[in-house]
Amino acid sequence: MTLYLSRVTLARNPATTALKALIDPMEGPAARDRLHDPDRGRIMDAHHRLIWTLFADDPDRTRDFLWRAEGGGRFLILSPHSPATDGAGLFLPPEVKPFAPDLRAGDRLGFVLRANATRTRKTVPDARAKRVDVVMDALHGLPSGRQSDARREARMAAAETAGRDWLARQGESAGFQIADFAAADYSVVPLPAHIGPRKGQPQFGVIEMTGRLTVTDPGTFVGRLARGFGRAKAFGCGLMLIRRA
Repeated sequence: MTLYLSRVTLARNPATTALKALIDPMEGPAARDRLHDPDRGRIMDAHHRLIWTLFADDPDRTRDFLWRAEGGGRFLILSPHSPATDGAGLFLPPEVKPFAPDLRAGDRLGFVLRANATRTRKTVPDARAKRVDVVMDALHGLPSGRQSDARREARMAAAETAGRDWLARQGESAGFQIADFAAADYSVVPLPAHIGPRKGQPQFGVIEMTGRLTVTDPGTFVGRLARGFGRAKAFGCGLMLIRRA
């Protein structure tokens, strides 16, 4: 499969200026501290729709690309099709290069990954298994009345341990082993289509992962990079970026 890694940047024109409040979220630590930012899901959905315009040459195409927001109107996209060269009128001409890493078993790579990490769990015997966020599942028994600082520390500790365990399991079938791992951030994103009170609103968790891995099966690993990791890929999760360590 031919793959392309593209860097695209929103153009500064009247169309994108009019959409700035929707597509340009607050950046930096203040944004990361807003764990339950009600606008974040809407912003991610808007980004996804904008990126779709770069692949609108075939109306029957299903989403076959992964993407990642880098902030400031910049995005990285991994796709089997090159994006529109004119930026669809909303982006600057994309910077596109073939993605064909020359890997060998034993290669050590640094990585970053924004992932919605889930697992299946049965809540009661004989019930249908359901998908649960690995961090929220790890925090399930934590008293809700704990002070915010203590709960934040517990949340990040859970993201560190549950996130590493989840990625290690991914590696068993994806051709790699974890060497080093850190959870740089964890946040919860409300789904944008929800109408009604915030309590009970559908949401998903996002872990910002960094570290190093060792390639065990290059072909399997590259194939998995193309498919992505975890869920919520439409919301900018799942694209693992790699570099030589």
